[in-house]
Amino acid sequence: MPGTNIPKCWPGCPGHPRWIPHFTLTSASWLNAVETLFSKMTRKRIRRGVFRSIADLQAATNAYLAEHYASPKPFLWTKSADAILAKLDCCHVPAV
Repeated sequence: MPGTNIPKCWPGCPGHPRWIPHFTLTSASWLNAVETLFSKMTRKRIRRGVFRSIADLQAATNAYLAEHYASPKPFLWTKSADAILAKLDCCHVPAV
């Protein structure tokens, strides 16, 4: 499948015959945005803090999210619509 990171052991991982992996497309931008949010929160708040209880960790997480969402920045396209559509025209789409 183009656009996915499929492990080389698939299909049929012998250790897990009933295990069926679900692969996310590498271009799933919403997932990348969520991963980036958690990565920033981990680097800027969680790794730098000392938390004596789960309540302290939750308070730090909530404070970070409140600060993060206090000044939201909209997503800005860096390419024109024509450049994006031209790229899509070049992509090979497998037959279903």
